[in-house]
Amino acid sequence: MCLQGNVHVLPHTSYLAYLHTKIRDKHADLNTFTHFSDQVIRLLLIKASELLDYSEQQVTTPIGDVYQGKVLSKGLCGVSVIRAGESMEREFKQMFPEQPIGKILIQRDKVTKLPEYFYSHFPSDITQKTVLLFEPMLATGGSLLKAIDVLLEQGVSIENIIVVNFLASPAGLDRLMTVHPSIQLITASIEETMNDEAFMRPGIGDFGDRYFGTYPVQSYE
Repeated sequence: MCLQGNVHVLPHTSYLAYLHTKIRDKHADLNTFTHFSDQVIRLLLIKASELLDYSEQQVTTPIGDVYQGKVLSKGLCGVSVIRAGESMEREFKQMFPEQPIGKILIQRDKVTKLPEYFYSHFPSDITQKTVLLFEPMLATGGSLLKAIDVLLEQGVSIENIIVVNFLASPAGLDRLMTVHPSIQLITASIEETMNDEAFMRPGIGDFGDRYFGTYPVQSYE
């Protein structure tokens, strides 16, 4: 697989491997999974923040000196692909408390296995903002492509979309970059492959269920 320059993978440090070890363990309880996932999410959002545009701004420090600082050049909007994408909202609001969050609901049809769009809600000026699109799992790529279509139909340009992703499969990345070769994507890991049920390997299981605690850990036994 040939990675394009706009696919940004977090450096594989020992600390990142430590975080992955905690959250990939099938015995991780809800608190463990969310606590260590949030730390990876913060790293992903910090990496995404490096791709934003900034302008110069001066502030005066408490001792009267001037600090040459930075502010965002344009508005920012987080957009969650419900439900797993909502896991990234808390860290986003910690970093950018004044920026809004939009929602997209897409579900896979149980028969056709194709993604179906049900609902979206965005700030009225989303076309004037940079969008951080929260989609933790990029397996086949179908849901992410559908979410991008929804944003494009809303009038958001592809250059203003940055995908914030937790795990990506090679096949999913190839599909995404074939359709949208200029889109920016941040991920914590590119996995080895997928199994017959479209779960990534070595993987993490169903991220949304594990993050929100909607089925017991022993279901992985």
